Amino acid sequence: MKPTKVDAIRSLVGNGVTSHADETFTFHNGQELPTEEKIQSKLTELQAEYDAQEYARTRAPLYPAIGDQLDDLYKKGAFSDEMAAKLKKVKDDNPKPS
Repeated sequence: MKPTKVDAIRSLVGNGVTSHADETFTFHNGQELPTEEKIQSKLTELQAEYDAQEYARTRAPLYPAIGDQLDDLYKKGAFSDEMAAKLKKVKDDNPKPS
């Protein structure tokens, strides 16, 4: 999921934060609300990390089911040429950014 303001706050102060519909927060472990500047900076950082993983989110549903991959490994002792080709196609069609 795309990072949110509460994700940024939790990243800065740890868990134990409840967010409310009115965009207020309750801190359960004595933390204090970071400045808006720190929150926005962390949110920008989290968004960049999220964006960098787009290729992985795109690939995930395209791979053969993990059960099928494990079955192929078990039966063949290594990936069959057919399974290797399926995995390679997903990776080639959705390259990891360099």
